[in-house]
Amino acid sequence: MTYKIMIVDDDPITRMDLREMLKDEGYQVVKECKNGEEAVQQCLALKPDLIIMDVKMPILNGIKAAKVIRKKLDTAILLLTAYSQRELIEDAKESGVTAYLVKPVTEIDLIPAIEIAMSQKQQFECLSRDLQSLKQKLEERQLIEKAKGKIMELRLLTEEQSYQWMRKYSMKNRIALVKVAKFILQHPGGIRDVF
Repeated sequence: MTYKIMIVDDDPITRMDLREMLKDEGYQVVKECKNGEEAVQQCLALKPDLIIMDVKMPILNGIKAAKVIRKKLDTAILLLTAYSQRELIEDAKESGVTAYLVKPVTEIDLIPAIEIAMSQKQQFECLSRDLQSLKQKLEERQLIEKAKGKIMELRLLTEEQSYQWMRKYSMKNRIALVKVAKFILQHPGGIRDVF
């Protein structure tokens, strides 16, 4: 897969070196920026898959730019720095950075870091989708349980009888069970008309 990558570094030689390494490996460089402020503006427009960004830059440093970007996009961010100080690593973790490399960056270090960062991004997206699906199923289950309770209350039926009625009505009318539940909760008197 070809990833869209943005390079952000205030040093034009570093940007050129990174661009060449990326192009040699078949990656698509969509934009080069010289500071964090420019990176924030451009990434919102271009939505790159990955941003390779220096930590120390004028106007807006890489860690602050990463925080802003991660609030708005799920873009993976690979930070580059000439420093390996512990507090920088902690700040990078807090900003939502996906990976971290110490300069000088070589192709041997860069390419695996990109692949791991993109793999982590894909795993995170997959987990987010699964979580969203589980949340939706739970919300639907809660609606069905409430509707079942409403039928039990209005029709003096057991829990199983109420559920079987909802299920039968759903299948007969080809309506999703959750839609039947929503109707019952919104129009409790309406179940008298269909029961």
